[in-house]
Amino acid sequence: MTRLETESVTARLPAPARFVLGLGILTAFAALGQGLVTALHLPLPGSVTGMALLWAALGTRIIRLHWIADAADGLLGILGLLFVPATVGFIGYLSAGAAWGWWLLVMAAGLLVGAGLAGVLASRLVQADS
Repeated sequence: MTRLETESVTARLPAPARFVLGLGILTAFAALGQGLVTALHLPLPGSVTGMALLWAALGTRIIRLHWIADAADGLLGILGLLFVPATVGFIGYLSAGAAWGWWLLVMAAGLLVGAGLAGVLASRLVQADS
């Protein structure tokens, strides 16, 4: 730790309190980003907006890195576990994806056949005129 970090009030807090403080800050920025996106009807994910706001706050030193370091390290430690619900949801839609694949194949085939016929017809019309 640097001299500034060891002299700060947060450095003297017990580890669980620093973790809760950091988690509160991270959650507040996530909620702030979601609220901003909802209020302004922005086409962005709220979590990404909150992360950008946190990055700006860290860059301008409104928020100090050591305030959120314990919580960020703790969340990074279980990052793989946080992907489990998203993976389960994705796997649940794989059967629907197979049906979409068939529709995509049919549409692509129709596009290729239509474009091919238009090309052949256009070349014959050009040859007939010359």
